Amino acid sequence: MPYSETMMLPRLRSDLDVSRSAVADRPGLLIRDCFRYSDATLIIPPLLVPGLQCFDGKRTEVELQAELTRSSGSPEIGSAAGQMVEALSTAGFLEDETYAKLKQTRLSAFAQSPVREAAQAGSAYPAEIEPLRREIEGYMQGAASTQVGLMGIAAPHVSPHGGWQSYQAAYKELTPDLRNRTFMVLGTSHYGQPNKFGLTRKPFETPFGRTSIDLALVDELASQPATLMEDYCHAVEHSIEFQVVFLQAIYGPDVCIVPILCGSFGRSVHSGGVPEDDREVQQFFSRLGEIAGREKDRLFWVLGVDMAHMGARYGDRFAAHAGQDQMAVVSKRDKLRIERIMASDARGFWDLVKENRHDDLKWCGSSPIYTFMKAVPQARATLLHYEQWNIDESSVVSFAGMSFAV
Repeated sequence: MPYSETMMLPRLRSDLDVSRSAVADRPGLLIRDCFRYSDATLIIPPLLVPGLQCFDGKRTEVELQAELTRSSGSPEIGSAAGQMVEALSTAGFLEDETYAKLKQTRLSAFAQSPVREAAQAGSAYPAEIEPLRREIEGYMQGAASTQVGLMGIAAPHVSPHGGWQSYQAAYKELTPDLRNRTFMVLGTSHYGQPNKFGLTRKPFETPFGRTSIDLALVDELASQPATLMEDYCHAVEHSIEFQVVFLQAIYGPDVCIVPILCGSFGRSVHSGGVPEDDREVQQFFSRLGEIAGREKDRLFWVLGVDMAHMGARYGDRFAAHAGQDQMAVVSKRDKLRIERIMASDARGFWDLVKENRHDDLKWCGSSPIYTFMKAVPQARATLLHYEQWNIDESSVVSFAGMSFAV
């Protein structure tokens, strides 16, 4: 909608993905919609960036124009205020009617779809079945597992080409006898509500085909107050999708899964407590643990987790380089946490996550890991492979391949 110069400008959405532009001849801030309500991508030039603070629901276009003029020293730049408002609104990046309509359209489409469609096909991995099959086969070359009593694995959720060695280390543990298991896939919910667990009854569809869903187990978990049923976050989340692709490559398209997105436990990090201080979270842990004990002979656990996120992309004031300088220290700290996982010490693991009431390593896999450790406390982990990867020239993600046995 058009805005008059005296109307309060709508707020800029707080859930947008904002990063530095990587386009050499177009510097500035790159803005995308991680929820994919909008397909637009905008690059805000440096001279217009100061104007973004005016989209707080309290200022007008006149004030935006004044801020751009002041910060740039140019009335000509200030005159771009109207175009800036129009561009952000048209893209669906402001909390206005355009955004509301885009959001409702996407939510309705997900609700009405019989499947959870592949969100990453054609970007993070090939959208055609044969190229995808060749790619996964290339990642999976190597010796097969000899481990006894295997009941779960942890693999990354970075793009497969970036973390293929850790994916390989984890998925090479899977043996043919697991084909008919139900795979309990715990993934990080990057966009979901804290202290909530996102579920869906929709089968996942990838270029390999369509999974099946263990609806009885999904329905049992859906009765818990900490769950969000048919959570839209599934539509855009990659942490489970990548695990599904590897499982389908190994066992066929109709592999049976229970997809569970684990929201952040950041509240307990900041409070100095533990996630189960929230009564509803505790109830979910208990029910998941009951299922794990009752159904243990027909379940297999898969965790889609990354570890540290360091460098410029993630708000640090240094350029991160895998294995070097600060990242060598990060490796040591990562492995202290991994040691607590290997010792089945959930409390010790969480104590390290919440050090100083701030997870400065920014582990985005801590929620699924902790959920698994509380549900299956007898599981013993083995570290198969640990690595760090420069996701860009100044930012690093760490991750690992791990296995769990009893």
